[in-house]
Amino acid sequence: MEPAPRAAAPSVRLGQEPPGLRRWLATWILSRLGWTARIAWPDAARVVVIVYPHTSNWDFFLGYLARLSMGLPASWIGKHTIFRWPLGPLLRRMGGIPVDRAHTAGLLEALLREFERRPTMCLALAPEGTRTRLDHLKSGFYRLALQAKVPVGLAWLDFARREIVLETWLHLTGDEEVDLGRIRQAYQGKVGRHPEKASEIRFRPERPAAAPPPGRG
Repeated sequence: MEPAPRAAAPSVRLGQEPPGLRRWLATWILSRLGWTARIAWPDAARVVVIVYPHTSNWDFFLGYLARLSMGLPASWIGKHTIFRWPLGPLLRRMGGIPVDRAHTAGLLEALLREFERRPTMCLALAPEGTRTRLDHLKSGFYRLALQAKVPVGLAWLDFARREIVLETWLHLTGDEEVDLGRIRQAYQGKVGRHPEKASEIRFRPERPAAAPPPGRG
């Protein structure tokens, strides 16, 4: 399969948030907890970032501290129920986008419109979609990145080394096996808080179309 065409080199790059009290405080807290965070900035204005493995509630807390510490202007998707009052306004200010997982029709199209509308955008996703082990990842991030023609950043929280890293950026080819192989290689040896809950890095096979009912003789 031919690689998906890349978007033209942007005149605007994804920028780092300016230094301030929030960044200093987040860096200090991570340091006190024994964690480090590092990032390689992408040469792009719009990106999708996946965070793997997602096995604990600590992932969001540590990941958000790392996002502040690194100055990464990332938005994220969360279950709509956590956006209720009184936390809703705060979570939206933190970059949260509420999603009702029981009614996701049209979500991909809505996110594509956001990528087209915004001059810069970083959307962080947990492709497992749950802290429970599954035999596959959700493919939404893959389809979004391909259709938006943006690179995918591979971020991880490695509890064995106590580090949060975002240094690998992939331009997808459109060949799922090739791309998933590169993702598996990047995440090899990365240990979540509960390693036994990490999902397999593959997509669920598409179900074959139902056979039409036999014609009447």
